[in-house]
Amino acid sequence: MKIIYNKIFLEHDTGMHPESKKRLEVLGLKSSKVESGEKYLSLVHDKYYIKQVKEACKVSDFLDADTAISKKSYEAAVMAVGATVQASEEGGFALVRPPGHHAHPGRSSGFCIFNSLAISVKNLVRKKKRVLIFDFDGHLGDGTEKIFYDSDKVFYFSLHQFPAFPGHGWVDEIGEGKGEGYTLNVPLPEGTGDDLYLKAIDKFLWILKKFNPDVVAISAGFDGYKSDSLLELNLSVGIYYEIGKIIRNNFENSYATLEGGYNVDVLKDCVNNFLNGMNGEEIYKKDEATKSSSSVKKEFDRRMKLVEKNINKYWK
Repeated sequence: MKIIYNKIFLEHDTGMHPESKKRLEVLGLKSSKVESGEKYLSLVHDKYYIKQVKEACKVSDFLDADTAISKKSYEAAVMAVGATVQASEEGGFALVRPPGHHAHPGRSSGFCIFNSLAISVKNLVRKKKRVLIFDFDGHLGDGTEKIFYDSDKVFYFSLHQFPAFPGHGWVDEIGEGKGEGYTLNVPLPEGTGDDLYLKAIDKFLWILKKFNPDVVAISAGFDGYKSDSLLELNLSVGIYYEIGKIIRNNFENSYATLEGGYNVDVLKDCVNNFLNGMNGEEIYKKDEATKSSSSVKKEFDRRMKLVEKNINKYWK
């Protein structure tokens, strides 16, 4: 899994904002050629919204209460889409910003302008591919979930803190119509450590494999780390190496795009651990695995029983 990156992503200037250019600057990446993804936007986004973003970036500071923009934000966002589509074709990791998984067809949300991963998945689906979306960002990717909520060609799997932004992602959100049973939310209680996180993946991995995807599309967010400023999960940097290994050992074709992760002191360690896990290399940075308290374990077990009750009737 190679890195796909371009310096244009630094031109999305958000100032003193959690989602700032420092997130990519700390990675020390070399810029490479990336094509614009503008021609793919309409696979997911409404035409009026695309025009709205383009015009707003000329004059506005924010698209919504959380999503800051600047004059170069439209260009950066369409290049982020292009990089993610490129990653889907090459099996790469698009290290981009702005992130995308909160963006809906007709509106921005949660620092996200265009839903790069959803667009790349739509592109794969029109090529007759079955796609598993593995979203390990600490927040629910509500835009992505909604876009594929009625599809049986895409399985959306998310592990995220609950309650937290965007306010849903509970066990009863399992899809609708043809997509019923193809959305699997694992709402994790505050304080969830490595032990329970790995247990959750192991508990539902059989369903993801039974879906038998042609491609795994990964929303790679690193805000589950124990000292991230926006969440209260309790994960180590080492968990991201384990996630990479699990995906590599169970699925043949995969690619990723960067979503959240706002502790710039450890983001490089998290990203490189995930990459090394995906590439079958030694762990980049070791730290002590985290454990969950007894009260968190009790609540976790209660929630997992509810998840199983809701999803297992669709998968035997």
